[in-house]
Amino acid sequence: MMPMAIVEGLAVVLALAYLVLAARESLWCWYCAFVSSALYVVVLWDARLLTEAGLSVFYMAMAVAGWYQWRPGGTGDESELRIVSMKWWHHALLFAVLMLFTFAGGWAMQTWTTAALPFVDSFIAWGSVITTILVIRKVLENWLYWVLFDGVATFAYINRGLYMTATLFALYVVIVIFGYLKWRREYLKTRDSGLRPLLSGEPA
Repeated sequence: MMPMAIVEGLAVVLALAYLVLAARESLWCWYCAFVSSALYVVVLWDARLLTEAGLSVFYMAMAVAGWYQWRPGGTGDESELRIVSMKWWHHALLFAVLMLFTFAGGWAMQTWTTAALPFVDSFIAWGSVITTILVIRKVLENWLYWVLFDGVATFAYINRGLYMTATLFALYVVIVIFGYLKWRREYLKTRDSGLRPLLSGEPA
C-alpha cells in the first residue's frame, strides 16, 4: 500500500492545482478537485477527522456538479455561467444556518464517535459545504468564505499532525485573496457591460 505521506502529498498538489485553475475559471479545476478529494478520503479517515473524510466524498460529487455547471451550456443555454454577488442578508442567513449545523454536527460527533476536534471539524465541514456550493454557482464572495474556513482548517490539520495539508491550507489563505481580486475584476466587467446578475447586492 502507498505510504500515507505520499497519498497526502499527491492530494496537496492536485488541491493547489484546483485552486489556481478555479481562480482562472478553468474547467480543468474540477478534474483536479475530483482526484484530490478521492485521495483525501483516505488521508482524513486515517487521521480520524471523520466529518471531513465524509466531506471529501461530498467534494467528489460537487466536482462533477461543478464541471457540469461551468461547461458551456451548463446553465441551460449556450452561455457560460457568470460571476454573481450576493446581498448582505443572504450571507447573514448562510451564517445562521452554518452555526446551527455546526453545533448539531459537533454535538453528534462528540456524543457518538471518536472524532477529534468535533466542533472545529463540524464548523470546517459545514462551512466548506456551503462555500463549495457558492463556488459552483460562481458567487464572488466564496473566496472570502474560504479565508475563514481555510484558516481554521490550518489549525486543525496541525493539531492532527497533517503538516503538508496544514501548509496547503495556509497557502490557500493567501491564494484565495488573489482569486477574489481576479473574480471581482471579471464581475465588475460583467456589471459594467449591463449584464447585471440576479443575485447582485446592487439595485438593478
